Amino acid sequence: MFDDLRTESYDYTLPKHLIATSPVHPRDHAKLLVYNRAKETIIHTRFKNILDFIPKKSHIFINDTRVIKARIYGYKAASSIASGKIIQGGGRIELLFNKPLDADHYLVMIKGKVQINTKLLFDDTLTATVSKLNSDGSRIVTFSHKGKKIRFEQLVLILETIGHLPLPPYMQREDRKEDEKDYQTIFAKHPGAVAAPTASLHFTQTLFNQLKTTFPIHALTLHIGAGTFKPVDTKHILKHTMHSEYFHIPTDSKKILDSNKPILAIGTTVTRTIEYYVRTKKTQGECDLFLHPGNTPKRVTHLLTNFHLPKSTLIMLVSAFIGREKTLYLYQEAIAKKYRFFSYGDAMLIL
Repeated sequence: MFDDLRTESYDYTLPKHLIATSPVHPRDHAKLLVYNRAKETIIHTRFKNILDFIPKKSHIFINDTRVIKARIYGYKAASSIASGKIIQGGGRIELLFNKPLDADHYLVMIKGKVQINTKLLFDDTLTATVSKLNSDGSRIVTFSHKGKKIRFEQLVLILETIGHLPLPPYMQREDRKEDEKDYQTIFAKHPGAVAAPTASLHFTQTLFNQLKTTFPIHALTLHIGAGTFKPVDTKHILKHTMHSEYFHIPTDSKKILDSNKPILAIGTTVTRTIEYYVRTKKTQGECDLFLHPGNTPKRVTHLLTNFHLPKSTLIMLVSAFIGREKTLYLYQEAIAKKYRFFSYGDAMLIL
């Protein structure tokens, strides 16, 4: 058990060529590793065959969050003494929207040196003003458009026009036009995420329609934040400060969670949301649940997930289902079979 609490125990070596920087087409042709815990069997197949393996009485839970164009580029502002106007004058900056904190304040990450009250200028007359510098490197800003403060709903529309999809840093490339479709689930509905619920990216519309005719589908929303990419940088996992993300569970979905029906969670975000509800009975708010071998699932029966970064909270969540040693064994099996890893990579179904 001591090894389960050491961050370095969740490390593994991944050949660089197995990091997926673009998806397989069609989506459902990705590889799928099916691991049955009761039988201790491993099956290698394609995602398009997933309906052959999902237990018949399962209820399927999906995350219907929508990824927004959260990365924007601009300049620090400077005042013109002659005209009294605010103009471009400082260095170029990059801002990554994370989440709203209240009606006026937003948590962001900024590449470029800023101070409190620094104004940042973007296209479409969007302005951000820095109001706080957090010790973890994040910043709090207010946004205004044409001189007036704006709400989150208005901001999303502007970001859709001037922003870029925030692809994960390990892809090491800029977003492309095709990412607007590829890095979005086919059932994305509520805008607010800065990363996709990647296990869901494998569904084509045809396959999802087949899923809906075979199993009951239930939605919930968790807006994935930039913290999902934050590495565990403490020696012991229990000292890691888990990021929080806004979630909402509709009444119809709550009824199933309160039953004893078996649940297949499509992704780690669905899992954390369900397990947070089980522990708190809250149907909306900020979810900061950290699942690991010392804090195992109480409600989710089965899990569909991708293959995750070494020493991340996500690989620790998978270990909460099947144990750390088995997780690392399956990861080595996937590497040997040349599975593709991370957001645009292949998938694993845990039964």
